[in-house]
Amino acid sequence: MAGFEEIFINGRFLRQASGGVQRFAREIIHGLDKSIPSNPWAASKRWTLLAPHDPSRDIALDAIRLRQTGLFDGHLWEQTSLLLASARGALVDLGNAGPIFHPRHLVTIHDATVFRFPENFGRRYGHFHRSLGHALGKRARLCTVSEFSRGELANVFGMPAARIAVVPNSAEHMSSSLDSSDIRARLGLEGRRFFLFVGSPSRNKNLPAAIEAYRRLGRNDVKLVLAGASNAAVFGHTGLPTTEGVIVAGRLTDAEVATLYRGAIALVFPSFYEGFGIPPLEAMTNDCPVIASDIPSVREVCSDAAEYFSPSDPDQLARLMLNRLEGDHERQVWLEKGRARAAEFNWKMSAGRILDVLRDMESVADRRRDSSFDRRLGQV
Repeated sequence: MAGFEEIFINGRFLRQASGGVQRFAREIIHGLDKSIPSNPWAASKRWTLLAPHDPSRDIALDAIRLRQTGLFDGHLWEQTSLLLASARGALVDLGNAGPIFHPRHLVTIHDATVFRFPENFGRRYGHFHRSLGHALGKRARLCTVSEFSRGELANVFGMPAARIAVVPNSAEHMSSSLDSSDIRARLGLEGRRFFLFVGSPSRNKNLPAAIEAYRRLGRNDVKLVLAGASNAAVFGHTGLPTTEGVIVAGRLTDAEVATLYRGAIALVFPSFYEGFGIPPLEAMTNDCPVIASDIPSVREVCSDAAEYFSPSDPDQLARLMLNRLEGDHERQVWLEKGRARAAEFNWKMSAGRILDVLRDMESVADRRRDSSFDRRLGQV
């Protein structure tokens, strides 16, 4: 049988809490669904999204059918039910994991954080995902979300970077988010100016630097809002300094986060380490200037559309925050740069890169099969 007649997609993310990885999976699948009918190669395949029973999240698709399969959930489902259900075709995994023994397997590993910052993870979780990552690196074709992450994973797995494809994130999903003005009232922000942080309090996010820079700013008329950070109970156990004027918003909807972007003085993004860094792109999509840490992945994403500071220098960050407070005349320049930069990323283009990699995998499989046939023929 030539090529892949069927292509399966891992739908385990439909049972998971929503986050950046799950967002990537959902948006790439929507991009594929839109691209398949107009792509002759893709349209010649049967596409199936395989999910565990009773997925908690819905997904509306036209060209890709959804099928529930198996009796398990989590990694056990992936290594058993998913493997068996997808065995006759190629398998696409978009969320850092998948069955180790699948012979025609494309896996997206988003970053090398579990290797570079093992202290961010529980001992068992970290050990499992590092072992799984190495196993998939040996057996599967890999994708990641940035050139920086490609270099990091190539280093971790000891492979040529050329073996890893780059499929970027995007943020246009946030451009259509409706206004949710009640979030400002709920957080006590009506009539107030504020800076915004979007992310978790994990160590690589470097949230203490943002809080310390805000403290050094010394402006009681300005707030710092932490969106997406853990709720107050969890946040209290992170060892972060408590500072008057810092508002912990917790997990919010897309519409609520988009509303905060549109009302903020600027996004403050102080990470030490990122595989991509989606919040700056979301901010640019929603007309919010970006003040970001000067690290390779963030430079790659933001280019000249952000102001940069050393993530180990809260004084430098405080000065940039003060400049934003006093530099309203410059705001339009940064908004225009941000819009132009955000427009260079889109989910359909990234889905097209997945199709390119799958087509290349099929071509390689065909060449190997033909070579094997020629060798057997020569022995006759």
